[in-house]
Amino acid sequence: MKVQGATQTVFLADEAKTERLGRHLAEAILSVKQGFTIFLQGTLGMGKTTLSRGLIRGLGHQGSVKSPTYTLVEPYEHLSPIAYHFDLYRLGDPEELEYVGIRDYFQGDNVCLIEWAERGQGILPEADLVIRLETQHEGRSAAIQARTDRGSQLIYTLNRLVTPTDD
Repeated sequence: MKVQGATQTVFLADEAKTERLGRHLAEAILSVKQGFTIFLQGTLGMGKTTLSRGLIRGLGHQGSVKSPTYTLVEPYEHLSPIAYHFDLYRLGDPEELEYVGIRDYFQGDNVCLIEWAERGQGILPEADLVIRLETQHEGRSAAIQARTDRGSQLIYTLNRLVTPTDD
C-alpha cells in the first residue's frame, strides 16, 4: 500500500484481493472499536459489493452477502459491531431515505457501507472513509480517503495490519 497524503491507494489484481481488502478493513474496524460510515464509489462492476462482502465476512458473517439493490439496505444485526450495507443505485430522490428512517442506522458503533452514496447527498452523514474503485491495467485500484479524524485512524490501523505481500 502506498500512502499519499490523506489518500491510500491499493492495487487489487482480482476479486480475491478485493475481498481481502474488505477483510483487512474489518480487522482494522474491530481493532479501533468504533463505528464507521464508508462510502464506496465506482461504476457498475468495479467491485463495491465484493469489497463489502469481504468486510462483512471479516466482521464475522458466515452466510452470503448480497447487494441490496432492490431493498436499499441489508442489515447484519447479529454482528458486533452491527453492519448495514446500503445500495442507493435505484434511489429516485434523496428524501426517500427519510421514509426508511436512515438516521437511525448511523448511531453508536454501527458500520455503514454505502454504495452509490452520491444519490443520498444532503441526507447522508459525512463519510469517515471514501473508497473509490477504478479499473487499473488488468485489475482495480482502490483509493481510500479519510474524511474525518476517525477515518484517518482507520487508515493508520489498516496500514499497520496489511503487509507488503497483501497488495
